[in-house]
Amino acid sequence: MTEQIGTTCVQGGYRPGDAEPRQIPIYQSTTWKYDTSEHMGKLFDLEESGYFYTRLQNPTNDAVAAKIAELEGGAAGMLTSSGQAANFFAVFNIAGCGDHVVASSAIYGGTYNLLAHTMRRMGLECTFVAPDCSDEELEAAFRPNTKCVFGETIANPALAVLDIERFAQAAHAHGVPLIVDNTFPTPVNCRPIEWGADIVTHSTTKYMDGHGAAVGGAIVDSGNFDWMAHADKFPGLTTPDETYHGVVYAEKFGQAGAFITKATAQLMRDFGCIQSPQNAFILNLGLESLHVRMPQHCKNGQAMAEFLSQHPKISFVKFPGLPGDKYHELAKKYLPNGGCGVVSFGFGGGRPAAETFMKSLKLAQIATHVADARTCVLHPANATHRQMNDEELVACGISPDMVRLSCGIESTEDLIADVAQALEQI
Repeated sequence: MTEQIGTTCVQGGYRPGDAEPRQIPIYQSTTWKYDTSEHMGKLFDLEESGYFYTRLQNPTNDAVAAKIAELEGGAAGMLTSSGQAANFFAVFNIAGCGDHVVASSAIYGGTYNLLAHTMRRMGLECTFVAPDCSDEELEAAFRPNTKCVFGETIANPALAVLDIERFAQAAHAHGVPLIVDNTFPTPVNCRPIEWGADIVTHSTTKYMDGHGAAVGGAIVDSGNFDWMAHADKFPGLTTPDETYHGVVYAEKFGQAGAFITKATAQLMRDFGCIQSPQNAFILNLGLESLHVRMPQHCKNGQAMAEFLSQHPKISFVKFPGLPGDKYHELAKKYLPNGGCGVVSFGFGGGRPAAETFMKSLKLAQIATHVADARTCVLHPANATHRQMNDEELVACGISPDMVRLSCGIESTEDLIADVAQALEQI
């Protein structure tokens, strides 16, 4: 039978057999013992599946990754040490020196910096386009050496909603996959693969964990992109990998397994950005309540956005669930049950007013975090996007006075009362 997403949150990825542990076991071991060297050799040659060193794979991680892949409707998944590592692996698995990427400009500051600066030093160029750019502007961004398109379902913190279907069609017309960071909505509120996305990433540190307890990331491959049909664009997947005795990932593991197998066997082997099995265990505890928590986050976000939009000291509010918001129509299409609990807004008093507001809050905590059970508040221009110049901030949809308020799962009335009293201090 087809499970509802709430059942998958609780029981996906791991089903114990007779007399086996009810909870996912924590395999807190760096290594595995084998009776023969020949058996281990088959693992190193990718001739058999199994585990030999936790820097590459671990059974605890694989069970949780399988749950996330199931939640997203994907074919395969893997965990990484952070959301940043997930986005880096997802892009670098198919694009490197001499290649080009098209990305939405309205993305998390760390990811923007990764694509615009760090990966540029590795020889990869990125063209940024506004999420609401015209079809002509989007088309003009592609080059013969473009290898993928990247965007966020709901941008952090600009809260722009990506037109996934449109960006997927543009990517596929050029024979490249669309990678979507689905951290804010989670698969409870949006499943990008159903709208044409090929690869989905997450910072599991956020809503998936939900309690600010464990840093992590995840990558899910839809299994839908035909790498062999575009073999010349993706030689890493369609030609022999001599570091594994000439294995051709797309041939040996097929559409459903090639991308994740290569990212695990090659990138995780060389970079070692594995998620701790302890963190994967904690992540799974968060996933078990994800479908219960997200509606309360969304309820609080909606109520807060409506309150702020009517307040005389607030100059603007960004929240896709608000009628009249720039992305409201797209939100109705992709996020009919709500998007997230994050609200971005600004003050007529500019940066000083934002700082006074933040230090006057009593329930909301100033923290470099978002999408937490506890309400968090942050000044992006002074923190997560501090490395950007004014022009880059504007391109990301951020003004100097913008505050990002991440509504937790506390009482709605208490959160609004806290914000109201802080506004009185301005």
